[in-house]
Amino acid sequence: MAEDDDANEVDLGISLESVAAVVDQMRALQIREEPDSEDAEEDQNSEAALLTEQPDDQTLEMLEAFIGEMNTDEQISLIALAWVGRGDYGPDEWAEARRLAAERDGGGRDPTAYLLDMDNLADLLSEGVAAFGLSIEDVER
Repeated sequence: MAEDDDANEVDLGISLESVAAVVDQMRALQIREEPDSEDAEEDQNSEAALLTEQPDDQTLEMLEAFIGEMNTDEQISLIALAWVGRGDYGPDEWAEARRLAAERDGGGRDPTAYLLDMDNLADLLSEGVAAFGLSIEDVER
């Protein structure tokens, strides 16, 4: 029976661990808030102050480097997974989503910048993975 499960599994072109790492880093970025004038007056050790973006925070740079160091197939898979998570494509259209993601790569825009400009990227990737019956939450961290 396990062989049948393996035969039905789609090759995402990227490991779930890599997708989970991007999701985790994006969620870390999303919980941070831009400080406003009220926050600026709060105690620097308060919970609100700790959740604001700090000038020395390296999370975005680490995420950019992580995605930038992926091979082209992995970057294409991240884009296609986000599109599946957004509902642009279904799991049965995976090959088409990857093909179009590869074609958009020729548009000259950096795949890392393209991905990081997507609203709710972490949720889109999680939903994209879930469309294939997989879960980011099951990945050991």
